[in-house]
Amino acid sequence: MSRRVLGRIGALLALCLASASVTAAPADARSRRADVITTPLSITGYGFGHGHGMSQYGAKGAAEQGLTYRQIAGFYYPGTTWASAGGSVRVLITADTTRGVTVLPRTGLYAARVDGKRQWSLDRPRLGAKRWRIVPEAGGRSRIDYRTDTWHALGRTTGDLQFSAGGAPITLQLPGGAQVAYRGVLRSASPHPGGMDRDTVNVVSLDNYLKGVVPREMPALWSPQAVQAQAVAARTYAAFERADQHGYYQICDTSACQVYGGYSAEHPAANAAVAATAGQILTYGGKPAFTQFSASNGGASMAGGMPYLVSESDPYDRAASPYRGWTVTVTPDAIVQQWPRIGQLTAIRVTPSANNAPGGGYVSTVTVTGTAGSVDVSGDAFRSFAGLKSSWFAIALPNGTTSPSPSPSASPRQLSR
Repeated sequence: MSRRVLGRIGALLALCLASASVTAAPADARSRRADVITTPLSITGYGFGHGHGMSQYGAKGAAEQGLTYRQIAGFYYPGTTWASAGGSVRVLITADTTRGVTVLPRTGLYAARVDGKRQWSLDRPRLGAKRWRIVPEAGGRSRIDYRTDTWHALGRTTGDLQFSAGGAPITLQLPGGAQVAYRGVLRSASPHPGGMDRDTVNVVSLDNYLKGVVPREMPALWSPQAVQAQAVAARTYAAFERADQHGYYQICDTSACQVYGGYSAEHPAANAAVAATAGQILTYGGKPAFTQFSASNGGASMAGGMPYLVSESDPYDRAASPYRGWTVTVTPDAIVQQWPRIGQLTAIRVTPSANNAPGGGYVSTVTVTGTAGSVDVSGDAFRSFAGLKSSWFAIALPNGTTSPSPSPSASPRQLSR
């Protein structure tokens, strides 16, 4: 056999041995790269909430430094003008998920058609009613029932019905047994005329609505000037929403709008703040301003979509907020489970928002990169995924760097007392 043939055989054997070695290696070892991130990522941030408009802890800090509620509102909503607003607001009660509206009996209770053409007195002790309810019927009709040991029908009519007690609080029975009292009217409202669906809507005066909002949005026993600033911001926000919504309700009762707990949530100190600022709102261009607020801006607000929602450093939040320097840990596995198309995590790049004040660190975009590709997500989307308190955050990378720097450093504007 020639040396050339022996050489070819030797080369072939070597290739076969090499191939056998590769085939025997685990699949994950073949795919793993030196730059794959395997250690948990530490995320540091500032603030709590979206950071637009008034910082509630900032309002507290400003009040403790001697600013009045008007000065506080002027700092957080520059360029707005003072005006007044009254009337009522229609609030969707989201916890009542049934089609009916069930209330407890009370003195002066009555039911009426929304158009006012028919009314039933429900102050009838002889009936022994333990509950009253409005329920829908086919053809856009409504029925009034009362309960003793069983439910009994009292009357029927066309159109929507509502409960009232001449302005006195009415107690609503919620699914699951909870009971919440509301001022004003409790309406069984049709989202679509003629249908069987109904939602519970509280129709209440603007300032009485605020009495159920202010203590749910800010501790009522904080400095009175801070609570009064909250009353103005909440009243203005409701007036803005009311002007923009013309359906069967104008505002909801959760943090998606403003948290509202009705008469049951009221507190004497918050009621005093509502009374001290009675009817006062902020306007821009002759219309109610969009007075967003959040718990803490971390020391710098983020610009919003309105001229008065500015980006600036906030010395009052820095003085009072506990949400400065919080930390959250996120594992690479959690990131890959959220965005599996990236493969294994290799890098994360954070792009700061263009709406940041000097020293601010709100995030516009997070680019998540892996062995199979990358994905861009908004700072708010990443915040939601990671359970962060705000979109002002920085991510510590395995190489010891942090992107971007999370600490505020600018010299803030401060009002004189």
